[in-house]
Amino acid sequence: MKKILMALSVLLLLFSCTGRGSDGKGQESTFTGEAGEIELIVLAPGHFHASLLQKSEMEQVNKQVHIYSREENAGLSQYLSAIESFNAREAEPTAWESTVYTGTDYLERMLSDQKGNVVILAGNNRDKTEYILASVDAGLNVLSDKPMAINQSDFHLLEAAYANSAEKGVFLYDMMTERYDMLNIIEKELVADVELFGELQQGTVDEPAVFMESTHHFFKTVAGSPLIRPAWYYDVEQQGEGIADVTTHLIDQLFWKCFPDQVIDYKNNEIADIMAEHWPTEITLPQFTSSTNEVEFPDYLQKYLDGDLLKVYANGTLHFSVRGHHTGLKVLWNWEAPQGGGDTFKSVIKGTKAILRTEQGSEQGFVKQLYVQRPEGVEEAAFEANLKASIERLQVGYPFLSYEKTALGDTYLIHIPVENREGHEAHFKYVAERFFKYLVDRDIPDWEKTNTLTKYYITTTAVEVASATK
Repeated sequence: MKKILMALSVLLLLFSCTGRGSDGKGQESTFTGEAGEIELIVLAPGHFHASLLQKSEMEQVNKQVHIYSREENAGLSQYLSAIESFNAREAEPTAWESTVYTGTDYLERMLSDQKGNVVILAGNNRDKTEYILASVDAGLNVLSDKPMAINQSDFHLLEAAYANSAEKGVFLYDMMTERYDMLNIIEKELVADVELFGELQQGTVDEPAVFMESTHHFFKTVAGSPLIRPAWYYDVEQQGEGIADVTTHLIDQLFWKCFPDQVIDYKNNEIADIMAEHWPTEITLPQFTSSTNEVEFPDYLQKYLDGDLLKVYANGTLHFSVRGHHTGLKVLWNWEAPQGGGDTFKSVIKGTKAILRTEQGSEQGFVKQLYVQRPEGVEEAAFEANLKASIERLQVGYPFLSYEKTALGDTYLIHIPVENREGHEAHFKYVAERFFKYLVDRDIPDWEKTNTLTKYYITTTAVEVASATK
């Protein structure tokens, strides 16, 4: 890949010498919001997120989409199958027109063709950061699925991509879909209510002010059939470790909820005390086969074998402080959920006047629920009055909200009806629309760019720390 990048550097130099811009017509693309002006390029699709941006049509997005891939593969097939299903469905069918190029020179061909102005990336993470940098240097805007970097080498490429994007006049954006989850939106509002929440506590290493734990499962059944994952999903050098992948959403939520619209800059010593540990999930060959349809472990996984067991370093803990506020994160990847179970999540955000808790476990039917807890030392009547006032204020914009006291006495359930929550897949459209608005207004906030880099500084440093202590 490094040799490819050298060749691309020459190619991109030729582009700059001929004055070729991001629209391939000798000038930088200008976005006005008019219909069809966003021309998508889907590069090396390998994750189902690549197709979700096209689940619904957006007027600003051109129906002609160009796809570039190394070869015919499961990721490309899944992407094209999903697009076909969107076009063929009875309710609100789409009308996407896909032009596919496959070949070993797919990246160079994409850059030389310049068939669009926004590159979509969602797939194998090993080369993703190099794709980002090459696309930016060619004058193309980039909308990337997470993670945008899985190791420190990638992180430095990402730093270069952001620096070069400013020079090229293009934008780079991370798909942080969790910002559009209704529960997260409501929790952010409650954290911002100083009368109810107070201020974020400082916390300690052992008792952090913010703690999040996310549990996932490699083997899942969807509509009665196993979810088939690509074999490379089990290679942390291609997929990334758990503390480099899942934590990207968790750190983004921390910044977005607790430090809204604020620049968190790793270069200014605002991040400290990074500590991390990791450990493997052990996978047998029969399990691997049931998940991938591969009858043996590929050569690139041999180094992770311990006897007959594949060791996947998908689990980990990560601790750091932000402006002195201690944060703890934990990521778990089990093989399979227990009977009747599913993915779980829990978080705690400690304010001086209230503690916000999110729980997604068996007690909640594996549906995320939000709770507000009264800390010790806070007077009950004042706490209840502040909670009542906060919910009534929020009901102006979210009339479906309500709250009720739980059996714990000092804890209240913030009731957000399931019918008022959109699923994860719906959030991709909102991410895209926000990015496209930034392209038109040319006003992406400084905190979006700096905080994204800070997030990946934390995750990639954590991988180094965990690997050094293994």
